Amino acid sequence: MLSVHSLMDGVSGDRRATSVSSDEGRPRSLFVDGHFPRRRGLVISAAALFGFALTVVWSHEFVDQTIGVNVAGTLLGQDAATVSLSGFMIGIVFALATGVAGTFTACNVAVFSAMAPLTGQAHSRRGRLARLVRPLGYLAAGSVAVSATYGVIVALVGTRMPQFQLGSPGTGGFPPVLVQAMVTFGIVGAVLIWLGLASLGLVPDPLARLSARFPNAPLVVMGVLIGCFLIGRPYPLFRRLFHDAAESGNILYGAAAFSLQALGNLVVMGVLLAGITVLAGERLHRWMSARPGRASAMIAAAFIAAGVFMVLYWDVRMLAYRDLIWFPMAPWA
Repeated sequence: MLSVHSLMDGVSGDRRATSVSSDEGRPRSLFVDGHFPRRRGLVISAAALFGFALTVVWSHEFVDQTIGVNVAGTLLGQDAATVSLSGFMIGIVFALATGVAGTFTACNVAVFSAMAPLTGQAHSRRGRLARLVRPLGYLAAGSVAVSATYGVIVALVGTRMPQFQLGSPGTGGFPPVLVQAMVTFGIVGAVLIWLGLASLGLVPDPLARLSARFPNAPLVVMGVLIGCFLIGRPYPLFRRLFHDAAESGNILYGAAAFSLQALGNLVVMGVLLAGITVLAGERLHRWMSARPGRASAMIAAAFIAAGVFMVLYWDVRMLAYRDLIWFPMAPWA
């Protein structure tokens, strides 16, 4: 069983009780270890401020085009924006390549928060690396379940999906594809914020009862949220794959291509997490074990920062793009 409160095993009896508040009586899940930092307001404020600042400076053109298209083009060996997708295999390769490239888009900021509970879980370097495999597997399972289902739906429904209506006016002058993105990522962001507050013991843990029976369920749920990115994603390269799957009408191709997109999103995160584990896992373990509340603070900060970013970027800043409200944005954004 993988749980954050296992980080506290073996900590000596000189814990600084003044630094945390503990609620051992409540059911707990992976994201709620029962030891909460006393300065919870500071954790929330700092995380929310970071999410807000990221919204202000984020440039979708730089990330989508300069990074995303170039990374996908390098992996494919040709221009990802113009490569022909005629053929099952080239479509599959394109799906994986653009999934890896799409890791750096605004959709995937929340993936970093999913990785926070997976760090520092064991004392030895080999033990930490070994313990990454199963959690990443649960993340992948939840993500693939959603993305494969969505791929099948796209192949069946075809051109009637909102992704084909990029330039058509919809609600409030927004094309349906953006409305879908705003709703999807707004919901995902709100869920992340709630999980962050639950990690601090401020709201009920929605995964506590489920975790009592299935300890790794929170990782699957997080994978489901990552899989939902494909439902809202307006990323240009993903739209190419979306159109190809819809026009093919092949449910096997749709499921496989969308699943590889989702797995591609996790590839870079897995590599980064492995790097952190090798280089700083032992220090991180000691740092979190020194004060139990630190684990909760780190998890909560990651969730809240990601949730605030997603809500502000995909809902509030999107309204600013339409000149419906004012929102601060960096000149390059």
